[in-house]
Amino acid sequence: MRYLLDTHVIIWYFENLSKIPQEIYKIIDNRKNSIYISSVSLWEIAIKININKLNVRFTFDKLINDIKSGDFKILQIENEYLKKLAALPLIHKDPFDRLLVSTALAEDLTIITADDNIQRYNVSWIW
Repeated sequence: MRYLLDTHVIIWYFENLSKIPQEIYKIIDNRKNSIYISSVSLWEIAIKININKLNVRFTFDKLINDIKSGDFKILQIENEYLKKLAALPLIHKDPFDRLLVSTALAEDLTIITADDNIQRYNVSWIW
């Protein structure tokens, strides 16, 4: 299966927090699955760390290194994602999350998220 991690899942996963259900950890850690991280999530994390809106135990550099050394695939923003974004209904006003939804739609990915607003879109999701 192919999954896209929501930003909060990335943070909680790399912080090793129990907020993530064990079955989700198993999906992420299963080498048979392809796990994607959007550059938009990394951008959001960097911004929030920089403005002290996000307090995490890892540095941003360590996060990037852990992602690169893991079995994660980073998706850069593509024009197709932006086309899908422009056509999305305004269910969720968060621009980062809306771009994650459009990325999942364009790439046919299942989003791993606990965000109720993302779950309201016509996109594949689990949690």
